[in-house]
Amino acid sequence: MPVPLLDVNAQNLPLEAELKEVFDKVLSSGRFILGEEVDAFEQECAAALGAKHAVSVSSGTDALIVSLMALGIGPGDEVLCPSFTFFATAGSISRTGATPVFCDVCPVCFGIDIDSARAKLSPNTKAIVPVHLYGQSADMDSVLAFANEHGLKVVEDVAQSFGATYKGRNCGTIGDLGCFSFFPSKNLGGFGDGGLVTTGSDELAETLLRLRNHGMHPRYYHSTVGGNFRMDALQCALLRVKLRHIKSYEDGRSRNAAYYIERLAALPGVVQASEADCCCPPGQASGTAAAKLILPVAYRGNGHVWNQFTLRVPGEGRRDALREHLAGKGIGCEVYYPVPMHRQQCFADLPGHSLGDCQVSDLLSSEVLSIPVYPELVESQLEEVVAAISSFLS
Repeated sequence: MPVPLLDVNAQNLPLEAELKEVFDKVLSSGRFILGEEVDAFEQECAAALGAKHAVSVSSGTDALIVSLMALGIGPGDEVLCPSFTFFATAGSISRTGATPVFCDVCPVCFGIDIDSARAKLSPNTKAIVPVHLYGQSADMDSVLAFANEHGLKVVEDVAQSFGATYKGRNCGTIGDLGCFSFFPSKNLGGFGDGGLVTTGSDELAETLLRLRNHGMHPRYYHSTVGGNFRMDALQCALLRVKLRHIKSYEDGRSRNAAYYIERLAALPGVVQASEADCCCPPGQASGTAAAKLILPVAYRGNGHVWNQFTLRVPGEGRRDALREHLAGKGIGCEVYYPVPMHRQQCFADLPGHSLGDCQVSDLLSSEVLSIPVYPELVESQLEEVVAAISSFLS
């Protein structure tokens, strides 16, 4: 049977009655910009994440942009970020006028490699953006120690990891600011674009509230230039319904990931990295040349929420061969991401140290392949995926 990479209707349609009820409520209220639904959603997100403040915004990308703006990041500044990430991480830095400086990543948790970041540090470095990729936290102890040592601000990119934890703390509440996305494919997926910024700082929260509404306070008085970064009241109201189910969504993804790990690990030539504490140690990308398939791992101490279940397929051309094999059997899969940031054409004119040497990022871009892990998958679908991979490996 065909198995899609994601089926948003499998999650949303069972909530149809609740979703239509809140739609009617917002429609009847006539309040579509800010208001009580926005306030309530922000309060509920703050409670769910253990954050002091949560400010809803128009997208995950805008969450990054407005966070950097709130920190005063701009032309002449440099911001460290991983090369192996979604474009918005680097693009948002560039949008402020600052320069993204690309660092390599850990081949296991896919988070920023602090040794690489240290090599790219300059007097112009003002911030670092760790990305909690695929649903797992980056090594935040190393990030914080490095940031504190050099006086850097920390902006967490949590677009793929709502609910993920690091040593008992929610991702997005560890640095100065946390940036979330509610794009429909996320673990808390909305019905269009939407985002959120979390912070423990009263001052930053107040700045964010002004910046998202044209820098306006009070009405028609502008002490700074902001933007239209508001999230729609309807989007907030609909997401409030889904937020009540977030734990079951996380449990479903974890259950499916555990199924894959158990079944795939039993296949010849399949290996998995160590489950030790994440410290992004050197050399983890090596020693796997003989592997046919490398499974993802949840580091001990990390609460992984499995936004993606991402395999590594070593060997020139083998990832693309597996992708074609799965597609031929009706199995959805995708490459996140085929071109790291330091290879993107739009950044070709950056200074050499900004582009840097990101060998692990290059390696991962040639090996990674994500397979279906969304919570509504049934066991027969999971077995279809396993069987298709098994037939490729045999």
